[in-house]
Amino acid sequence: MSIFTKIIAGEIPSYKIAEDERFFAFLDIFPLREGHVLVIPKVEVDKIYDLPEEYLSGMLVFAQPIAKAIEKAFGKRVGMAVIGIEVPHAHLHLVPISSSNDINFTQPKMKLSEAQLKSVQEKILAHL
Repeated sequence: MSIFTKIIAGEIPSYKIAEDERFFAFLDIFPLREGHVLVIPKVEVDKIYDLPEEYLSGMLVFAQPIAKAIEKAFGKRVGMAVIGIEVPHAHLHLVPISSSNDINFTQPKMKLSEAQLKSVQEKILAHL
């Protein structure tokens, strides 16, 4: 069972942004930038391109209002990435960016406090 499946099940706490019957979105607790959100399917599939077609397309449709809320909350364009290395559960990264380097996964991740994460969550939810 992946860490993401445990988050969906509520076994591990998260800063939830959105959820429906097929998908779950939450803050990355070690973000590249404030506002970095992960979008995951509720089915545990390792590689994003192994998802059933309806999940693959549905994931982007689910992510769209979240990306727009991040954009409004942080006043930045939102970049999207699929890396698929750290957790064996398909996921999209939505990251507020000013330059392509802002979505460079080789750079150090941020370490935000609980209060900072809660504030970021509230900023995004206010625009969702």
